[in-house]
Amino acid sequence: MIRKGLLTGLPIMLGYLPVAITYGVLAKQAGMSLTELTLMSVLVFAGASQFMAVNMIAVGTGALEIIIATFVLNFRHFVMSLSFMNQLRDFSLKWKVPLSMGLTDESFAVSALNPKEAKMEKGAFFYGTIIVIAYLSWIFGSFLGGLLGDVIPEKLSQSMGIALYAMFIGLLVPSIKRERRVAVIALFAMLINALCIQLGMSTGWAIVAGTIIGGMSGIHLLKEDRR
Repeated sequence: MIRKGLLTGLPIMLGYLPVAITYGVLAKQAGMSLTELTLMSVLVFAGASQFMAVNMIAVGTGALEIIIATFVLNFRHFVMSLSFMNQLRDFSLKWKVPLSMGLTDESFAVSALNPKEAKMEKGAFFYGTIIVIAYLSWIFGSFLGGLLGDVIPEKLSQSMGIALYAMFIGLLVPSIKRERRVAVIALFAMLINALCIQLGMSTGWAIVAGTIIGGMSGIHLLKEDRR
């Protein structure tokens, strides 16, 4: 099961390394120390949130705004964890807790495509291996990016900032393909963010306001039609 988990999780590792390196470079350029940016990957382990946090740190955003924005952005993990726990309903609690804590978008997607392992003997080792290899590759990539942040030319590191927008677009596009109204919600959140900045609100709180108000609009826009 461990060997099978390694083979299944290998694509995640290959995908995580370049993104994590980019995060490490940007975090270093934003003023974070090698220890700080590596510990963020160890303790947070959420790519989109870490990219957003680095961007907010770079513009001088306070800790409270970063925490709130990260919580809102990562709220989807509650839904993913509940779905994953249903898949692992025959597992003991000692396995469910660590597996749910290490869940990411990618490991959730791969695990969901392999439900039969949940019924097999030592199936927990399969899912655990996928999560561990993803976790370690993200930490290693972050550390390596932090080291490279001191030697990469400033112009090149600034161009790597496009990874932040690419990551969020990557999260947004699949949702828009499934439901066009998601695009309306995203545009509404952007307008709220821009309006808040024009009204003199700090960048951090403008992001928080756009995220929360835009997300709340989805309650009505995505409400199922009742006939």
